[in-house]
Amino acid sequence: MIYSLILFLPLIGALVTGLFGKSVGARNSELITSILVSISAVLSWIVLSNIGWSYGSNDEVVIILKWLTSGSLDLNWSIRIDSLTAVMLVVVNTVSAVVHFYSIGYMHDDPSRQRFFSYLSLFTFAMLMLVTSNNFMQLFFGWEGVGLASYLLIGFWHHKETANKAAMKAFIVNRVGDFGFALGIFCIFYVFGSLDFDYVFSNASSFIDDEIIIFNYSFDTISFICFLLFIGAMGKSAQFLLHTWLPDAMEGPTPVSALIHAATMVTAGVFLVARCSPLYELASNVSTFIVFIGATTAIFAASVALVQNDIKRVIAYSTCSQLGYMFVALGVGAYQIAIFHLFTHAFFKALLFLGAGSVIHAMSNEQDMRKMGGLRKHIPKTYILMLTGTLALTGFGIPGVFGMAGFYSKDAIIEAAYVTNLDIGTYAFAMLLISALMTSFYSWRLVFLTFHGQTRASEEVISHIHESPNIMLLPLIILFLGAIFSGYLFYDAFIDYGFKEFWASSIYILKDNHILEEIHHVSYLVKWSPTIMMIMGVALAYYFYIRHPKTPPKIAAEHEILYNFLLHKWYFDEIYNFIFVMPTIKVGRIFWKSGDENIINRYGPDGLSKQVTRITKKIVQMQTGFIYHYAFSMIIGLSFIITFYIIVARG
Repeated sequence: MIYSLILFLPLIGALVTGLFGKSVGARNSELITSILVSISAVLSWIVLSNIGWSYGSNDEVVIILKWLTSGSLDLNWSIRIDSLTAVMLVVVNTVSAVVHFYSIGYMHDDPSRQRFFSYLSLFTFAMLMLVTSNNFMQLFFGWEGVGLASYLLIGFWHHKETANKAAMKAFIVNRVGDFGFALGIFCIFYVFGSLDFDYVFSNASSFIDDEIIIFNYSFDTISFICFLLFIGAMGKSAQFLLHTWLPDAMEGPTPVSALIHAATMVTAGVFLVARCSPLYELASNVSTFIVFIGATTAIFAASVALVQNDIKRVIAYSTCSQLGYMFVALGVGAYQIAIFHLFTHAFFKALLFLGAGSVIHAMSNEQDMRKMGGLRKHIPKTYILMLTGTLALTGFGIPGVFGMAGFYSKDAIIEAAYVTNLDIGTYAFAMLLISALMTSFYSWRLVFLTFHGQTRASEEVISHIHESPNIMLLPLIILFLGAIFSGYLFYDAFIDYGFKEFWASSIYILKDNHILEEIHHVSYLVKWSPTIMMIMGVALAYYFYIRHPKTPPKIAAEHEILYNFLLHKWYFDEIYNFIFVMPTIKVGRIFWKSGDENIINRYGPDGLSKQVTRITKKIVQMQTGFIYHYAFSMIIGLSFIITFYIIVARG
């Protein structure tokens, strides 16, 4: 019963407010959805407590109903509960509950609040469907559900053209990844004859040496399936090459950004690979590709964040970079560490986004950090929240003593990249270390530009600066505590080798995979390296934006090519526009002009209707209303009839 409540309470809230929002009212819609999601969050913590520390004895599959039967395909809609699911339930519902209550204050003046809260709860339900799935078809249903909900939320302010374009961009780019994911599911059914997780995972080892023929080319079966599934993960989790939708998703309301980036859509790809660990453990070639994509994503996004001026975009690229860290961990076989970082990241990234929302709220919707400065005196509570999130993101801490959330999870990923046996491990270790330096720099750049120094805002904006109401700040206490303590409290259970029973059978690793043990035996230099990079980043940001604030513009002017390269996000949007968008538009115009207008409209149904209209207009012109015209027509007609009769009679 408790599992069903966790899953369906957000759906009930979405349906009530979506279908009966006008009758229920805006205030009641806010409260109904927020309370129901909060109950689901509390129940999720209870499930984690019962499942995670029960040594796997409470793993369950609860069948809801018979879902689909077609030939040999027999699927139930069921709820799979294990340690991995329990962790994801906590992440999704906790952040969602905070976002719901925060939105009560943030969206207070919006006339479409019922619709907004309905979408939020629908988003939460779709993600819960995804993480509780027990087969690939159900997972794909939730996968597409979060895609739909993200489209609705990113484009929530549909009166803005930029919001509509961003929503379409997110939807289309994700379709590219989803196409690969769908092909992966087709291949799984073709090879295994089933889409059930337990059956596929338990029989995966039987296909190690098998090959699949595609267009007369042979591929390792398991590796090919894993590659296709990872294409889906790349799109959903905004990895390098399929990342372009994520920054533009900032066009939605700030609470949406927090939910997408911290708990729902972008974490789906990480969850997918972790859930399919029995497959990925058998596909070392794909693991190498995952590490490469993850490490490249981390350095790419971090480099772009260095020069962004929109406060939300800086945090958005930070999310993209941190997801790269997670995929590096997945690729080297440290699935537990990846989920650990997903867990801690949810707290401090949601805290940063919602804190940024408070800044934007205080600055009369201004998002450009160049027009801020000195805000710590005006909004001290928000400053403390943002400062805490920044410390957690940058991995502030002392090895062997205590640290913020990111210190435990992010540093563990760097250590895992160092000890991996994969040839690409050195590349990953170097990229992650440089990314750690950049992360510290751009995070503290955000803090210094926003909260320190002289204010650069107009007098009108300054006169309206105010702290956010308690309904927006109080829910953030949960995220605040998570950003400080989640790494310290859950480190042993999540990634300590001696506590491997926590994950039980929810994550599978080969017997020769000892990476969780090896990270505890790296040298002190490796352990201290992320901390050293963090300190260097703080020092550089302080030097440039506090001690010598006029220096960054000079450096940007001196290195204009590099600056523009980073400012334009490595020109990926321009490249994709040139390669994919413009040719598609040109081809579309050719078919539109030549095919649609010149052929279909001219000779098809539209053409026929036009001809009928033209002829009838001519006929109508003959109806003059004068008797002598009708008499003349009758004489002409009678003459034709007599002539025709004579010719026929004589013939």
